[in-house]
Amino acid sequence: MQENAQTLTEEKVITFDDLGLKKEILQSVKDAGFTTPSPIQAAAIPFILAGRDIVGQAHTGTGKTAAFGLPALNNIDVRNGVGILVITPTRELATQVSDELFKYGRNIGAKTVTVYGGSSYNRQIDLIERGASVVVATPGRLLDILKKNLIKDFAPSIVVLDEADEMLDMGFLDDINEIFSYLPSNRQTLLFSATMPKPIKLLAERILDNPEFISITKGETTNADINQEYYVIEESERDDAIIRLMDSEKSKKSIVFCRTKSEVDRLSNVLSSAGYLANGLHGDMEQRQRETVIKGFKNNSVKVLVATDVAARGIHVDNISHVFNYHIPFDPESYVHRIGRTGRAGTKGKAITLLTPLEFKELQKIKVKVGTTMTHAFVPSKNDLRAINLKSIVTNIEDQKIYDEAHQILDMLKEDIDEATIMFKLVSMILDKQTIQGPNSIGIPADKLAAILDRASKRGDNRSGGRGGYKGTRSRSSSGSGSSDRNRSGSGDRNRTGGAERSSSGERSGERSSRPSSGGGYRGTNPSGGTGGGERSRSGSGDRNRTRTRD
Repeated sequence: MQENAQTLTEEKVITFDDLGLKKEILQSVKDAGFTTPSPIQAAAIPFILAGRDIVGQAHTGTGKTAAFGLPALNNIDVRNGVGILVITPTRELATQVSDELFKYGRNIGAKTVTVYGGSSYNRQIDLIERGASVVVATPGRLLDILKKNLIKDFAPSIVVLDEADEMLDMGFLDDINEIFSYLPSNRQTLLFSATMPKPIKLLAERILDNPEFISITKGETTNADINQEYYVIEESERDDAIIRLMDSEKSKKSIVFCRTKSEVDRLSNVLSSAGYLANGLHGDMEQRQRETVIKGFKNNSVKVLVATDVAARGIHVDNISHVFNYHIPFDPESYVHRIGRTGRAGTKGKAITLLTPLEFKELQKIKVKVGTTMTHAFVPSKNDLRAINLKSIVTNIEDQKIYDEAHQILDMLKEDIDEATIMFKLVSMILDKQTIQGPNSIGIPADKLAAILDRASKRGDNRSGGRGGYKGTRSRSSSGSGSSDRNRSGSGDRNRTGGAERSSSGERSGERSSRPSSGGGYRGTNPSGGTGGGERSRSGSGDRNRTRTRD
């Protein structure tokens, strides 16, 4: 595939009116509150309107759904059946994309149907045959429908692969290749991905026809609006460090990523005990529990979501100010997906990663492969946090509304206490509530860290606990043997059997639903899944040993 990469510039500020969209689509854009297209939208929309295949590389939160949805809806005839097929890796993402496409296409009468596993085939097929213009589907259920020939004359003219790298990570690449064998050859194909690993490039070569390659990453796959920091700590300090950092950062809404399910349960309890509105999300939870947690996170009754990588895939919630990596992720792609939950749609975000000296080499690999900049910082001490809190108290007092009852209370106090003493007492009451948990100092100080890293680089990073390397505290802060972040035996370099979120219970499935529904429908009445496992689960101790489970 010849890559004619488009270099985006800011020489000319364009509007949606300049892109050649129909007036009905433009009205939907205005109804959604958009004024100026994002870089990926400005670059992709003209090529899609012209009928070109494209490969779009852009990080999450840049407006990719509108980038393909607006021109695709512009080009179809809603009277001719299904014109657009969008394939997404997860149920949650399928639902979100379906809702957005419904809003963009309502003025042209487009109907959207969401298709994923765990619900009635008949309901989904019936809705499609009753005049759907857009089908948004997950790979497993879509392939089953195509293999069983349940939809007559299914020939979408535009096919979109959304979050292609996530589908690769979740093991759906074989399904995607098979799906395309059932689709018409005279189609327009659009592929969007945050990263471009070799298997995705090979896939693009097979399924796209002379595509235009659009990249807004400029060599980086992380969002420039995300400030990235890392903190080097002892293994035993993870809980204290995460609480201290959350206290100092004053995060409004955040996700804390853990490697294991047991760690999610334990840490969510720790943060709740520390006064945070925290809840956990992982694959062993019942479907209704998952729905409740995600709903709470969206409506702000949950401010801190503690989650595993797989459970959090496809959850795109706006206004997430911080992402915390309780452990550094296993690979660079996971890092990109994790931190992409913040800094979305032009807002600023912050990503914080905790690591020990043993994990420093993994950090370096991520920095090199992702091409990103991370700043080394030190966990604030108690004195540092007190100074931060004092500034916050001053700001809060200045912004505080004065109630009528305040005058009455002040008059009562002035009968026995002078005004200066009253003010000192009130401020002291506020300070009494500013409890700071944990030890005074957390993390490895600069002078010791330099020596440790130098010694580790000379001796080699011996992770099996033998001679050489950094000899820090090795006990995991999470309870239970299953919570070890990496079980390493002498027989393999990466024998993950204990804690990784790859269990035979179906957690590796990308098609677990987190939203209740009646089993399919146009826009809001999307098919839901019940409590069963996902459409694809993995078992066995091998790194890629797959066992499929069909609905």
